[in-house]
Amino acid sequence: MSSGNDELVRSDNPDHPANLIPSLCAKFWTLGWVTGTGGGASIRDGDLVYLAPSGVQKELMKPSDLYSDGPIRPASRVYLRSPPVFKPSQCTPLFLSAFTRKGARCCIHTHSPYAVLVTLILEQQGKGKDKEFRINNIEQIKGFARGYPHGEVGNLGYHDTLRIPIIENTAHEEDLTEFLEDAMDRYPDAYAVLVRRHGVYVWGNSVEQAKGQCESLDYLFHLAVEMQKLGIPWMSEIEPTLPTRSLKD
Repeated sequence: MSSGNDELVRSDNPDHPANLIPSLCAKFWTLGWVTGTGGGASIRDGDLVYLAPSGVQKELMKPSDLYSDGPIRPASRVYLRSPPVFKPSQCTPLFLSAFTRKGARCCIHTHSPYAVLVTLILEQQGKGKDKEFRINNIEQIKGFARGYPHGEVGNLGYHDTLRIPIIENTAHEEDLTEFLEDAMDRYPDAYAVLVRRHGVYVWGNSVEQAKGQCESLDYLFHLAVEMQKLGIPWMSEIEPTLPTRSLKD
């Protein structure tokens, strides 16, 4: 049975987290990111956290399927609001790490095939060369904010290098938490962590930012896989092209 407090997941506002999470997960299902019951999303709204449950078909998720609680308490498995069926996702402590350690407002977890393939490609490079995805001189890199969490304004530029740490998978997803947090500490400017042979976690300062960065990152993973097939390196040396005349001319 429900734990009560069902009003936490009832709203006519389409931007309410209880409505946004099912909407986002349905979209991600069409992209092949959350097939089966894998993957999910969580949103922090003020003092509340909304969490997709475990075991639900993501394209069929309803607001009434969601868990809700404070930003810390879900780790204790005690919730202000829980659904009448399903159980908490093993992603929960990883989502909370993005909220508590990074101040994120939204965290998305996908099982994107291209995210998995990138980790496999790097695995073939051997130990010491498989812990980081790097790519530069690609326009879509501009989809990522720079300087997080140091308050720098603006996004990465075309010539910047996007770096995403890779951690090893574990048999139980919640056991990834300490490795995710270690990667967050080692890459303080990163908005994502890849999990080898599993998928990716992406977060942002808003739902819009998290979603946009997740889409940009998947585009880059897809591109990287195709570049690998063609023998094109992900890192390149390209001289900046500068205009030869002023716009006033």
